[in-house]
Amino acid sequence: MPSRIDPNSLQLKDQVVSINRVTKVVKGGKNLSFSALVVVGDGAGHVGYGSGKAREVPMAIRKGIEAAKKRLVRINMTSISIPHQVLGRFGAGRVLLKPAAAGTGVIAGGTVRAVISAAGIQNVLTKSLGTTNPHNVVKATMDALMKLRTPDEVAAERGRTADEL
Repeated sequence: MPSRIDPNSLQLKDQVVSINRVTKVVKGGKNLSFSALVVVGDGAGHVGYGSGKAREVPMAIRKGIEAAKKRLVRINMTSISIPHQVLGRFGAGRVLLKPAAAGTGVIAGGTVRAVISAAGIQNVLTKSLGTTNPHNVVKATMDALMKLRTPDEVAAERGRTADEL
């Protein structure tokens, strides 16, 4: 497990992915609350996601941001894109990420786009396969980003230099 990233040292931007109205039926009637799925990132390789639940939307978003800051991770990326193609999985959600040439931009749906842009990746092709549940898609995208490895890391695992690959 990598060491925890200090969110105070980064210029984090938050983006709300989804807000859901949740109703709990109790003896006296119905209790209304809101759950918010939030992604935070600095646009330079640090990204995290979190979920918050509260009676009001702003409080749910605030709780989601705090949860996301605790779950920040560093991802490997090249100067313009990602190092290689990768498939992330979580539950029924699968997200395919492919590197793209400079000038392509972020080709992604809303949920995947939120995570990719928060991470700071500028050129990437994505395809969301399976479920459209925002929670599972965000987690599958994070799984894919965590699987990214640089050529130097792969070379070190194989006991070679990056030039030999």
